[in-house]
Amino acid sequence: MTRCVSSISFLLLVWIGTARPLFAQILRPVAELDGVNVVEHLDEQIPLDLKFVDDRGKPIQLQTLFDGVQPVVLSLNYTNCPMLCGLKLRGMVEALADMSLESGRDYRVVSVSIDPLESPMQARLAKQGYLREFGRGNGDGWTFLTGRDPQIRALANAVGFEYRYIPERREYAHAAVFMICTPDGRISRYLYGVRFESKTVQLSLVEAANGRIGTTLDKVLLFCFHYDASSGNYAPAAVSLMKIGGVVTMIAVAVFLLPWMRKSAGFASEGPATSPTVSEVLT
Repeated sequence: MTRCVSSISFLLLVWIGTARPLFAQILRPVAELDGVNVVEHLDEQIPLDLKFVDDRGKPIQLQTLFDGVQPVVLSLNYTNCPMLCGLKLRGMVEALADMSLESGRDYRVVSVSIDPLESPMQARLAKQGYLREFGRGNGDGWTFLTGRDPQIRALANAVGFEYRYIPERREYAHAAVFMICTPDGRISRYLYGVRFESKTVQLSLVEAANGRIGTTLDKVLLFCFHYDASSGNYAPAAVSLMKIGGVVTMIAVAVFLLPWMRKSAGFASEGPATSPTVSEVLT
């Protein structure tokens, strides 16, 4: 019995010794995500006086990218990201390519690097790569920005985007999220993940533009559906659907009753039928 207990104790010690590195590998990425949450600041104003450098190497103020007409798809990421940034940007590019809206005419895409060491040349090469995947137009409405750390931090804080640099890995820990902004620079919607439904993105942009872009069907769908943050999509809005159902019911009843009412009115105009007199019968 003693020998059996000793053997079990030895095996436990061996297992703990071999499992410790594995647990460390599992727990380390979790610890690295501390402080990289997204705190939603819906309907709050972005500081449009912040200054960056665009992908052509020219100084630019955010104000010039929010023209009061076009909503903006805003992304914070960086070119040297080993995986996540590329996945989320490609996912958004795929969704934008499937939309009927046109970049540069109906909306803008603004990507801001969170790496202050990133150069405008890197930003331009990244933009060109995503535009090739987009495959539509000539790049109008797409702007990739770089900047100094204080400017980047100010924008990140304004939109609630937390990130942290990991020196030993030379990369940033951050979330996968896009901000849909109104034309005047307020945050209208947060879209999370690396895959996006084109209809969700399109309705988000129509909503941010207050119905000034998109088709009539988009506006009807936006009335019938509301954004469900738990699913990341637009779900049916019961109140709106009930209103539409009531209107449709009234129209259907009116269409059904109208012929009957017209027929009844016709009979009434002819007056009641009279019985023939005795003289009429004899003649």
